[in-house]
Amino acid sequence: MYPFFWFDPTMILLLPAIIFAMYAQGKVTSTFRRYLRVGSRSGYTGAQAARNILDRNGLHDVRIEMIGGNLTDHYDPRSKVLRLSRNVYNGTSIASIGVAAHEAGHAIQHAKGYYPLILRNNIAPIASFSSRFVWFLIFAGLFIPGIEIFGFNLLHLGILLYLAVIAFHVVTLPVEFNASNRAIAQLEAGILSREEIRPAKKVLNAAALTYVAATLTAIAQLMRLILISSRRD
Repeated sequence: MYPFFWFDPTMILLLPAIIFAMYAQGKVTSTFRRYLRVGSRSGYTGAQAARNILDRNGLHDVRIEMIGGNLTDHYDPRSKVLRLSRNVYNGTSIASIGVAAHEAGHAIQHAKGYYPLILRNNIAPIASFSSRFVWFLIFAGLFIPGIEIFGFNLLHLGILLYLAVIAFHVVTLPVEFNASNRAIAQLEAGILSREEIRPAKKVLNAAALTYVAATLTAIAQLMRLILISSRRD
C-alpha cells in the first residue's frame, strides 16, 4: 500500500483521460467563444429559437428561464423548464442558438419518452447518492480494512457504489448525442441557413467531447480502484 492514495503509480491509468478531459474542456470553451461572436442571419436569440422549436413540437407548456453562469444551460424535466445562461438566452449568435436548440432537444426527448433519458433520470438519484459517499467508503476501506457491511469490506462497497456513477455517465452519452441530432434537425427547418449549420454542429460536437471525457475518466478511475483493491486482497 502506497502512503498517498492519490499519488501512487496507478495514477498512470488516469493520465490519458485527464489529458483528454483538459483538451475537451478547452475545445468546448474556444469553440463556443468563437461562434458566440458570429451572428445568425435570422436574428433569433437563443430563447426565441428554443421557443420556436418547443412550440412547433407542441411543447407550449415548457417554460424558458434565464439563469446565471456560463454554459450552465439545461432542461429540468421535473418542472418542465428550459434554463438558458445569459449569453445563450439573449445571444443572437450561432453558438447561442445551437446550445438553446440542444436543450430544447432534451425537452423533445422528455415529451416523446426517449428511453435513455428516462433511464438516466432514474439512475441520477442513485448516482448522486453514490458520489456523495463513495470516496468516504473507499478511503475508510483503505485505512480501516477490517470493517464489513453486508459481507463487503468498505473498499469493495465503495467500488460497487461507483458503478452507479459509471452507469450514469455511460447512459448520458446517447442522451446528449441524440439531443444534438434533434437540435440540428430543428435548426435545419428554417432557423439557421445551410451555411450556418456546419458551425452549429462544431459547437455541439465540441460540447459532446466533454461528456465523452467524463465517461472515460470515470472508467479509468474504476480500473484504478479495482487495481488498488486487487493489491490488498
